[in-house]
Amino acid sequence: MVFIMNIVLLGPPGIGKGTQADALAAKLRIPKICTGDIMRDEARKRTPIGRKAKSYMDRGELVPDRIVLEIMEKRLKENDCRKGFILDGFPRTLVQAKGLEKTAGIDVVLNFVASQKEILERITGRLTCQYCGEIYHSEFARPKSHGVCDKCNGELYQREDQKEGVVRKRLEVYEKQTKPLIEYYRKKGVLANVNAKGRKEDVSKRVLKTLDALKK
Repeated sequence: MVFIMNIVLLGPPGIGKGTQADALAAKLRIPKICTGDIMRDEARKRTPIGRKAKSYMDRGELVPDRIVLEIMEKRLKENDCRKGFILDGFPRTLVQAKGLEKTAGIDVVLNFVASQKEILERITGRLTCQYCGEIYHSEFARPKSHGVCDKCNGELYQREDQKEGVVRKRLEVYEKQTKPLIEYYRKKGVLANVNAKGRKEDVSKRVLKTLDALKK
């Protein structure tokens, strides 16, 4: 299989980028870097930058570029990124994409595609453990006991940014501010579309097939 150093995953919220990033990181043995996870961690710690980021995320809005770039520049300079990385949720704007180029080059951009209906079903059904962070789904990955985490018995809740009204706003924001990245990376010759419909195992096979095709 082709070894690709630096990878970006694109696609609207809830399309399954995080799941595929985990699988690909394990396969290539390079770190998955999720902007959302970093932001939420900062918010939980109630750092100054975390409080600022949370106010935007709770409204379904994008965190300002200057805040995101500051965090990501620091993260990409850490030792575990020297052999490559997978970016999930970054860049989200053209400003971020151009800012990223000052820190690291990108070898391939995987653009995940699915219908809005499927995306809404995926996100609005998600439930998260407030203690360990384990994720469930009201239809596709139910806990053994209603409202209780299988791993730590923590209470499950629906994040503010996963409620339908906020999700629709997030999708609108994506269409307006993030979708232009598709054309940006297409012009650079590094973009590859991936059908994100169906089981995660099937999507993973498509991802690997796409990456294999790049060496031809």
